[in-house]
Amino acid sequence: MKKEQWTEQDIYFMQQALKCAEKAQEKDEVPIGAVIVKDNKIIAKGYNKSITLKDTTAHAEIVAIRKACKKLNNYRLNDCSIYVTIEPCSMCMGSLILARIKNLYFGAKDIKAGACGSILDISKARTNHKIKIYSGLLEQDCARIIKEFFKNKRNNNS
Repeated sequence: MKKEQWTEQDIYFMQQALKCAEKAQEKDEVPIGAVIVKDNKIIAKGYNKSITLKDTTAHAEIVAIRKACKKLNNYRLNDCSIYVTIEPCSMCMGSLILARIKNLYFGAKDIKAGACGSILDISKARTNHKIKIYSGLLEQDCARIIKEFFKNKRNNNS
């Protein structure tokens, strides 16, 4: 669902997620970034590290979830929100549900792997926890960084 009006805090947190995506890009990782927020403070940041760590599960959301759980000393992230530059995949969406994330804000849709409505919608599955999902926050900026990354990849491989 699209939010009627983004707050300054929403925009700030997504800008921080975009900075994380830029760090991933600098390391030649797919530029996706995430930040987890509790009580209006960032408690964890993450960006894709699958190539660097040689770990298929090291997506931005998973990296941030692991850090937030460690910080809160809890495997549940009750009353936390996550800001992600791209629509989460099925693995990440499942992890967000299991972590009990309250709100998910994402920028751009992922028409190849998105699990919040693009290819499937895990949030509509019968689970014991429901996440409020908001899409389209800084959508153009979030889409641009990933499109340019893959365009450059294709051009360099030609």
